[in-house]
Amino acid sequence: MTSSNRLPRLPLVALAAPASLFFVVFYLWPVVSLLGRTLTLDSMRAAMHDPTIRHVVWFTAWQALLSTALTVVLGLGPAYLLARYEFTGRRLITALITVPFVLPTVVVGAAFLALLPDSLDQSVTAIVLAHVFFNIAVVVRGVGGLWQQLPTDLTSAARTLGASPLRTVREITLPLLAPAIYASASIVFLFTFTSFGVVRLLGGPSRTTLEVEIWQRATRLGDVSVAAVLSVAQLLLLGVAVAWFAHLQSRQRRGLQLQPVAQRQRARTSRQRSLVALTSAAIVITIAAPLIALIERSLRTANGHSLAAWQGVFGASTDQPARPTTGVLVDPLASLATSFRFAVIATAISLVIGATASLAIAALGRRGRLLDTALMLPLGTSAVTIGFGLLVAFDSGRLDWRASPLMIPLGHSLMATPFVVRVVLPVLRSVDAVLRDAASTLGASPLRAWREVDVRLIARPLATAAGFAMAISLGEFGATSFLTRQGRETLPIAIERLLNSPASLLHAQGYVLATVLAALTFVIVAAIETTSSGVDRRA
Repeated sequence: MTSSNRLPRLPLVALAAPASLFFVVFYLWPVVSLLGRTLTLDSMRAAMHDPTIRHVVWFTAWQALLSTALTVVLGLGPAYLLARYEFTGRRLITALITVPFVLPTVVVGAAFLALLPDSLDQSVTAIVLAHVFFNIAVVVRGVGGLWQQLPTDLTSAARTLGASPLRTVREITLPLLAPAIYASASIVFLFTFTSFGVVRLLGGPSRTTLEVEIWQRATRLGDVSVAAVLSVAQLLLLGVAVAWFAHLQSRQRRGLQLQPVAQRQRARTSRQRSLVALTSAAIVITIAAPLIALIERSLRTANGHSLAAWQGVFGASTDQPARPTTGVLVDPLASLATSFRFAVIATAISLVIGATASLAIAALGRRGRLLDTALMLPLGTSAVTIGFGLLVAFDSGRLDWRASPLMIPLGHSLMATPFVVRVVLPVLRSVDAVLRDAASTLGASPLRAWREVDVRLIARPLATAAGFAMAISLGEFGATSFLTRQGRETLPIAIERLLNSPASLLHAQGYVLATVLAALTFVIVAAIETTSSGVDRRA
């Protein structure tokens, strides 16, 4: 804002206060409590001398590296196709590639559990394939975005001088794409290193990552001190890995005159048409197969294919009571209602905190960077660590809130608020200060000018942000695994318990809930796309 039209100090403090208090109470204090109250020299020694933990750390690292490498390699083909070619169905292929990334991890795990043969259950192959499926959109979007802006004259010159297509790719295209490749790889590594839902469903007891080990130590074994050591170790290892990827990315930077997005070419030769057709078919089959398998398994019971599992969740099954009261101890339909209730609360909290924080950050200018950075920290912290920290911090005296139903939506809102800020803040930063100055010239006070210009502009971005927050809350699994209580299971918790049930009908009901959660996610994402398209048309 211009100096003549700045907001008074008191409104700025009032805007920044809710987000600051929220960050300190529900993120900073739990993380500090987790470290201060449970991290001891004895626990560190116990962790360092435990061969099981060394195996877990090693497995977490190498499966993440393998998953990242395969995701990058397999993502380059679709990235090239979408960056360079225009063809019928291109928008559908682009949307299909994005589908896995918006699915909750527990749904991806259930889909591959349904797709893969029993011989691959609890195997590294299952985990890696699910990770590639989930993260390939990161590579396609990240690398493809740069690929379509690369100047074509360099590759054309190389081909004119006699270089083969393979040599042109190896010596020109890949070096130019290296910064985007390393950036995408760092994101994929972050997701695969902190994988929880996929490993819980597909890994079994012998394939455990740090995320799952932290949860097991804290909730099943009662070894809270060692679990805290593992949380710290995970944060440190992630910091080292991100710094390493950033170093590789900075070394590969080149001065390059990027061109505007070039008009994509049509496939003219038989080789090009075959490339487009085969790559498109591979994408469709790869994305559709796990989802089709998920639906098929929801219809499969011990007596063959039927709607018994769906009736058991949403109606009255004639084969068995609709609501299990023994064994799994989870009510499928009640978990759906619980997830919706928590998602609504988490979305409301996220919107209030995110909107006021965005308004404060935009109004403060450079002084708002600290608040902006603070609110992004939960994105770099694993959900398991967040849930573990909340459990440790709120466990004594008047602050014993572990049984409070608000703990779960509070944990969800910690992870959803950064997305709200990232959606709303760019809109506020794009506001032309001339509009506020014009309002001030017409007699409006700084507060009224800000209210009439800035606040009115965030209504539509907030609707988009609400969709993101709702989807995040419905699919959140890591923090919820620490904070859930009997009778308040969310959809992901219910899915995991039902899929681990030996009863075929209950097992099928787990696939039913996974299908429902996938469908809900699609509906929310479609609503977000519709809202965003509406905003773009009005711009």
